[in-house]
Amino acid sequence: MLVVTTENIAGYNIDKVIGHTFGVVVRSRGLGGNITASVRSLFGGEIKEYTEMIEDARKVAIDRMIQNAHAMGANAIVMMRFDSGEIGQTMSEIVAYGTAVVAEKI
Repeated sequence: MLVVTTENIAGYNIDKVIGHTFGVVVRSRGLGGNITASVRSLFGGEIKEYTEMIEDARKVAIDRMIQNAHAMGANAIVMMRFDSGEIGQTMSEIVAYGTAVVAEKI
């Protein structure tokens, strides 16, 4: 599955636009991770526990978006983007979304 952030795919024609596709994941750190992250935040710098959590969540969101597009009959996704938000104080929501298309190599 081709996934691009651009409107077009170099070397391909978009034969059919199928529609929007997305993958969503909500993650929360465990109590131990939250405590460690809270202590690190007192001293500043990167909070690796949250960085790893968000990186993993993005990968899962992309995988789910691709599965959704595949089920729709697409072989590519254009205009892929991420959105994120917080639910409560301990959960993060990540959404990967784009437009599912059928693309043909030129």
